[in-house]
Amino acid sequence: MMNLLHFFSVSPDKSPLTDMSEIKQRYNRLRWSVFLSATFGYGMYYVCRLSLNVIKKPIVDAGVLSETELGIIGSSLFITYAVGKFVNGFLADRSNIRRFLSVGILISALINLALGFINSFYFFVALWAVNGWVQSMGAAPCVVGLSRWFSEKERGTFYGLWSSSHNIGEALTFIFTAWIVSIAGWQWGFKGAGFIGLLGFFIFALFMRDTPGSYGLPPIAQFKGEKPKEASVAIDKATIAKAQRETLQNPAIWMLALSAAFMYISRYAVNSWGIFFLEANKGYSNIEASSIVSISSVCGIIGTMSCGWISDRFFGGRRNLPALIFGIMNVLGLSLFLFGPKDNIIIDSISMIIFGLAIGALICFLGGLMATDIASKLSSGAALGIVGVASYVGAAIQDVVSGLTIERSKVIVNGVANYDFSFVSWFWVGAAILSVICALAVWNAKHKD
Repeated sequence: MMNLLHFFSVSPDKSPLTDMSEIKQRYNRLRWSVFLSATFGYGMYYVCRLSLNVIKKPIVDAGVLSETELGIIGSSLFITYAVGKFVNGFLADRSNIRRFLSVGILISALINLALGFINSFYFFVALWAVNGWVQSMGAAPCVVGLSRWFSEKERGTFYGLWSSSHNIGEALTFIFTAWIVSIAGWQWGFKGAGFIGLLGFFIFALFMRDTPGSYGLPPIAQFKGEKPKEASVAIDKATIAKAQRETLQNPAIWMLALSAAFMYISRYAVNSWGIFFLEANKGYSNIEASSIVSISSVCGIIGTMSCGWISDRFFGGRRNLPALIFGIMNVLGLSLFLFGPKDNIIIDSISMIIFGLAIGALICFLGGLMATDIASKLSSGAALGIVGVASYVGAAIQDVVSGLTIERSKVIVNGVANYDFSFVSWFWVGAAILSVICALAVWNAKHKD
């Protein structure tokens, strides 16, 4: 432990380099270290956030918590996460991102481990709310890291590749956590997620890097032979504050945030309640339902990894048209999942393929990339924070409304719970449609150099 503390206190090598081959070698090594640690480390953030979603039906069946209580617990994370995304988005622009990311996932991992020993609703709410705050310490520093280490021409591609971390984390949760729950019970679902989070902590602590200047390297634009832009000049607090105020006052940023909020309602309809829906409405077991939902996560990796490159390569960095296409796919995939026939695993799997590809791309586009395109590069974290607030307010509203609606639709017949998902299904699909409409409103928004 003392060695680890010493590691955090050690200052990186700031000696400037003059030999171009040595600069290139160090740059390439550190850039890949940043990218890979951000991608896999943030995926492990997700495991510590989604653990509850796999465990909902077993917890209800065990009589530990009700559907409404689960909705309240889920919303407590989303509310603190939304506020935290906003605050930590602004802080990330000025932070040592390695330490920021490491502390956040360490606390999240410890909370998951603690929840494996708790049955109290009130403790669940309190700890899950704290988990929401430390979870908000993940995304913005990763995006800031990409901005610091990758040039403008590469940003869409590497942002899209990094966004696969969401789906990596979801796939780990819906496969690994569900497997643990199926053989050891719901408590071990939390404990297993906690151990994964500890692994993420060591990935960030050992492999994440702060700024090129911290390692004696020139700004990324200079290294790439480009004209230096905002993110490449010396950081001045007054300049950063001005850029952040402009971002706050940009109506296009807020319209994108609203579109992301509606998209997150549809996203977390499946992430939070999809397994529960398949178990309660279509008769699947927990492991079967988790496996079907995991298809969306695996396909989401394809969507996120390809969408940034596609928009850069074929649309000149414009995201509007591909965002529209994937938005329509989201509506279609979700509708097929909710209104498709029962006892048809092929249809359910196809719906998750369509939904996963769409959500994977939309997380990249609406969840941050389109906003950071429009915003100043000195306020990337602030733009992501604004989108994050709206996104997770939407997710919080979804969890409360869904939990209340699902429980109120429950009818016990011969000791068996039966649910009517009609109203909540239209709520989820309607949000997906509104997301498409809001995104269309910023079709002609100008990008900021």
